[in-house]
Amino acid sequence: MIKVLHFFKTYCPETMGGIEQVIFQLAEGGAAHGISPEVLYLSPRGSARCETVGHHVAHRSRLDLHLASTGLSWSAIGDFAELAEQADIVHYHFPWPFMDVAHFAARIRKPSVVSYHSDVVKQKLLMKLYAPLMHRFLGRVDRIVAASPNYVRTSPILQRHREHVSVIPYGLDRRTYPVPRPERLDYWRNRLGERFFLFVGALRYYKGLDYLLEAVRGTELTVAVVGTGLEEPRLHEQARQMGLGNLHLLGRLPDEDKAALLTLCQAFVFPSHLRSEAFGISLLEGAMYGKPLISCEIGTGTTFINVNEETGLVVPPRDPLALRQAMLRLQREPELAARMGKKAAQRFEQLFRAESMLSAYAELYRELV
Repeated sequence: MIKVLHFFKTYCPETMGGIEQVIFQLAEGGAAHGISPEVLYLSPRGSARCETVGHHVAHRSRLDLHLASTGLSWSAIGDFAELAEQADIVHYHFPWPFMDVAHFAARIRKPSVVSYHSDVVKQKLLMKLYAPLMHRFLGRVDRIVAASPNYVRTSPILQRHREHVSVIPYGLDRRTYPVPRPERLDYWRNRLGERFFLFVGALRYYKGLDYLLEAVRGTELTVAVVGTGLEEPRLHEQARQMGLGNLHLLGRLPDEDKAALLTLCQAFVFPSHLRSEAFGISLLEGAMYGKPLISCEIGTGTTFINVNEETGLVVPPRDPLALRQAMLRLQREPELAARMGKKAAQRFEQLFRAESMLSAYAELYRELV
């Protein structure tokens, strides 16, 4: 068995973002490919070793400070050094500047992989200070893995390190998602009706939810929003001021309810408008459930998942009118929506199954070992 240590700033069940979902899928499916995975992350709950998450092991280091979206921990460097010493491969998940520091402070000499989930987009001033460390770190690791050719092509950082960049698309395993009970399906069908649009994700600044609210104002389009995050209070207030009775901000839901909504929705809408949205795991979930997709063209993996006029509709970012027209089109043309949903499911099976992702990473691990 190849021992792999995943290192990231957060992990489930404390947080359930897209990166956490990718790590979870890699860890859960590793054993079938000869991989023994462990995860190290930071937690405000303090340090702990050998907790069980799913069918794999996770470790916590105490989170001491959170600054500019970067978790910091004094104890994590020692924890990381100790756990990395026991591993055959260290698998980093970028971006997280503290991780770069920990790599050098812990004097890591093991083969290393970086899953490059996103450019640093928002913190432009801090990026100028961080860039030398970042490029030194990316230049030292053995392989950088991006999730889509779109992102490699449009990222100046990846282009600078392209000689050791590979592409392995993210993948999901439908078997890790619960099958909703009939009573939960009935509950949501009664609450939201038969025809609603669904958004699932962390409520962050780059998700474009302002534009989604503007798109549905003055229409009869029903939208359910699942997720929590820093933008949640502001979105609740914005929806109240707009009088959006057709918008349902549902917060965080149990996995069964999320699966029920993915089963029932007529389409999945994903209005992310900045490159911080490098891929869109929840958009991929919509494809896995055979739903027509609506997303924005931002030069990232969202358009690798959603092919315009094939698996769904792609609209310009920050354009509420275009977003509204796309939603109305799918609602008014159910046969078109059904064809696109079928194509989305077919594309998922061809490119985005967890088994494909796991096989590719296992082959990479074996090559580096």
